Amino acid sequence: MSGAMSWPFLRLYLLALLYFSANSILNVIIPLRGESAGASSTTIGLIMGAYMLASMCFRPWAGAIVEKYGPIKVLRFILIMNGCALILYTVTGLEGYFAARMLQGVCTAFFSMALHIGIIDALPEKERSQGISFYSLFTYIPGMIGPLLALGIWQSGSMDAFAITMVTIAVFTGLFGYTVKLDQSTNVAAANGDRTVQRMSTLGSLGQLVKNRDLFRCSVLMVAASIVFGSITTFMPLYAAQLKSGNAGVYLMLQAGAVVIARYALSKRIPSDGRWHSLFIMGTMCLIAAAAFCVSASLWWGAAPFYAGALLMGLGQALLYPTLTTYLSFALPQTNRNVMIGLFIAMTDLGVSLGGIIMGPVADVSSYSFMYMVCAFLAASTVVIAFRNYHTNFEGGTL
Repeated sequence: MSGAMSWPFLRLYLLALLYFSANSILNVIIPLRGESAGASSTTIGLIMGAYMLASMCFRPWAGAIVEKYGPIKVLRFILIMNGCALILYTVTGLEGYFAARMLQGVCTAFFSMALHIGIIDALPEKERSQGISFYSLFTYIPGMIGPLLALGIWQSGSMDAFAITMVTIAVFTGLFGYTVKLDQSTNVAAANGDRTVQRMSTLGSLGQLVKNRDLFRCSVLMVAASIVFGSITTFMPLYAAQLKSGNAGVYLMLQAGAVVIARYALSKRIPSDGRWHSLFIMGTMCLIAAAAFCVSASLWWGAAPFYAGALLMGLGQALLYPTLTTYLSFALPQTNRNVMIGLFIAMTDLGVSLGGIIMGPVADVSSYSFMYMVCAFLAASTVVIAFRNYHTNFEGGTL
């Protein structure tokens, strides 16, 4: 094997799998622990949303620091900090979870940037997209096992197993990550110089979120979809407990499995010609809306729509992000394209965070079923934004 599938890069993908395995467990344990402690859905949403909110805010600094000190040095330091965050969960109660989530979010911003930049700098240009795709894929794999493990830990009635699991993940991830190496044989200096120029224009590019019609449209769609994804991640363990039939671990496993399988099976179906495919994107948003509707309706209709919602949600999640990102790679101006795509990724983080922060109060004043129905209407309402009655290439036009 060579290139993106060589052993050094496989080690990076496995490191991503180990790193995100903790989150797949925490996404179930934290809501259940919060509910047992008497916390409201609003409080639980704030704790869960703090993770992606911190990650979004620290991404610009993460990129600058990774460029200055190199991905490997930053990665080793961040793995130590992440280990501290995981151990913090084991020695504190709910009051310490917010701080742990914030610290974990900061670590994830640096971890993600270190691996992205490390892969981009070390791989030839023709293999970079494959390397990033494999990295993304391995971050989803823990979601196929972690939720079921988390439910088993919770149902055992002892948090000792949770503490042992977190400490084990922290130690193994740190030891494994500390030995990874990258041969940055490409023109790293030139690449870093390009990114430095782009980073200097980041502040000025913030206005493009509104001015650039392509970035604005894609960001609105991604924020709306990510709110749905975030609400599922945050409140599914609590909602499933209210259903007569349905298991949160199985739901999250099916959703993650659908993402992984769809990314492989449908990769050639994702548009990559630089055109805006209205029907494809509208259909993807309809999938997400239908998934949220099925989850909401499962309170009355049972397990069939519940698990159907998991498959639909995973399929929509697998299609939307790469479709919009690929389109933006063609449509945005070449001069600050990477910065603007970074802003788009930040909007994804923001949406996931808002899925817990905004939808928690909605659930408090109504119910989880009603909250997921609101998510369904939110996703459906953006279909009109996805519609465009022409198919042509763009050079980053403005509103």
